[in-house]
Amino acid sequence: MIPGTVLAFLESELQKLEGEDARIADYFDVIAGTSTGGLVTAMLTSPDENNRPLFAAKDIKDFYLDNCPKIFPQDSCPFAPATKMIKAVTGPKYDGKYLHKLVEEKLGNRRLHQTLTNVVIPTFDIKSLQPTIFSSYEVKRKPSKNALLSDICISTSAAPTYLPAHYFETQDSTGKIREFNLIDGGVAANNPTFVAMGEVTKEIMGGSSDFFPIKPMDYRRFLVISLGTGSQKVEGKYDAREATKWGVLGWLSSNGGSPLVDVFMQASADMVDFHLSAVFQALHLEANYLRIQDDTLSGSVASVDIATKKNLNNLVKTGEALLKKPVSKVDLETGQYDACKLETNEEALRRFAKLLSNERQLRHARSPHGHNSTNLKRC
Repeated sequence: MIPGTVLAFLESELQKLEGEDARIADYFDVIAGTSTGGLVTAMLTSPDENNRPLFAAKDIKDFYLDNCPKIFPQDSCPFAPATKMIKAVTGPKYDGKYLHKLVEEKLGNRRLHQTLTNVVIPTFDIKSLQPTIFSSYEVKRKPSKNALLSDICISTSAAPTYLPAHYFETQDSTGKIREFNLIDGGVAANNPTFVAMGEVTKEIMGGSSDFFPIKPMDYRRFLVISLGTGSQKVEGKYDAREATKWGVLGWLSSNGGSPLVDVFMQASADMVDFHLSAVFQALHLEANYLRIQDDTLSGSVASVDIATKKNLNNLVKTGEALLKKPVSKVDLETGQYDACKLETNEEALRRFAKLLSNERQLRHARSPHGHNSTNLKRC
């Protein structure tokens, strides 16, 4: 809900500059997403019958408002807390059937190679204990990864303890079958910005014709927007003095959350932001990297799965309020996001929209095929 609100604002700014048909996918060489972000990535880049994005950014909010209550059905029974505890021990909290059906209906038989711009969606294979990254770049070399987008989205959103792991198979042109045993990509890359930049760097190193000749680490050519889904206030959801008593059940479920899941996902996201902030700052390229994250969530809005109408609307309001806040970066000493610029996130996105619009117009001007060309790409 939060990044969906931010994306809707960015797309509206692009539309002010280039017309109401402008879509996010027209302006980015690669879009990456993990977990629910993988689903958003597919929504923004999957083609409709007119070969335009299946969803406009403004549609993301309504998609979640309409479907979250069915993906995460709320139990109003007075024994619900005990029931949830039992489910956490015996199986995933939700069966995922509605989500699977919804994703399959929306994405149909569309496959990875069909997205309108390059995508990178991380998952994790629990059989091989290795990340499995579904990348538009890599699928050219490994056809076995040309999976249905629906299978990829179901896999990357299969958060441990919340939704079931996903199994599926692909078959290459020789008939060779590859099996996948996947869960949420967040266990490996909760913030997939690094993964996306790594995929682009490999393409540049390989001399891909999709990019103008640049040095692989020439970050001057990178414009990066990284969106978080919000996190708990640092003052603490958990306490070490309490955690000393936890066993398996305590680490899986305590104080309304799953400490083990919360810890590794938060650490993964913050470390990526910390590193990229430092790199872009060291190169005096702070204006090329924008991280938008709200670390002040508390109560119901900090929950993964409280899908009441009231809470979902509060998340929309949180996203709208986030646009008005100053651009911030994470401080690893405190874990808090501290204001680092005078401009607000809204102003920064407006600035990025102009940069993206100018870049797109420049590419069209340089292209021998005019506005129909898609073969000249820079990150």
